[in-house]
Amino acid sequence: MNLACLSERARVLREIRAFFDARGFTEVETPVRIPAPAPEPHIDCPPSGDWFLRASPELQMKKLLAAGMERIYQIGPCFRAGEKGRRHSPEFTMLEWYRANADYSDIARDAEELLAEVLKRDHADVQRITVREAYLRWAGWDPVETWDQDRFDFDMATKIEPNLPKEPLFLTDYPAPAASLARLKSDDPRVAERWELYVDGIELANAFTELIDPVEQRRRFELAREERRALGEADYPLDEKFLDALARMPPSGGVALGMDRLVMLACGASSIADVQCGC
Repeated sequence: MNLACLSERARVLREIRAFFDARGFTEVETPVRIPAPAPEPHIDCPPSGDWFLRASPELQMKKLLAAGMERIYQIGPCFRAGEKGRRHSPEFTMLEWYRANADYSDIARDAEELLAEVLKRDHADVQRITVREAYLRWAGWDPVETWDQDRFDFDMATKIEPNLPKEPLFLTDYPAPAASLARLKSDDPRVAERWELYVDGIELANAFTELIDPVEQRRRFELAREERRALGEADYPLDEKFLDALARMPPSGGVALGMDRLVMLACGASSIADVQCGC
């Protein structure tokens, strides 16, 4: 715990709320303890009785979009079992925001403006590179043409991320198998409308144009459940209320941004422990 970083954390929180409030967003608060997390391989939610502590408020916030809310954001605690390191903690703070009648390009513009305001950097277009371009350049293969999950994950950690520039960058247009909750591109369904934002080499945010087809989303969730079972991971039940709500959800874009990592960037901290109140 670093007291100077905690003061900076308070400033960042104030500026984030002012940023979204000025743009007509409504701050919301959804349950931390949930009955059914999104089934994603390698993301494990700690059990809480018969339910789970959330890894993200995503499904609950999308239900609010389906109910008629148009611009929403949330800052709150999230949990992931087995994550501990310089940039990881089993308990962390997530900022998520969603916009109805928007896509991942609209969310990218929000993120650029938020970075400029919170990190006090000149507002300029953030660099963009597609996943396909990055892998061809630094890993020597095309994951869109030939999908290999294990190779993709290994090369991301050892060849792609170490070569990304320090300047803010959107890594865009992920292969479809790497974006279970994202809409596919109309001109190339092998690619999903997803980006991740990197700043100073740190993965900061993950955004989608949201998939709003309940039949396709159920199919993807079932595939993810099969993969989790094959890996010996907990088999999460499906959130049927979320799947029902998708039929009423407007075209939307959304993003999850790691608040602790954003504060690390703001105060120059090297460890997530420096920006959390680990009393």
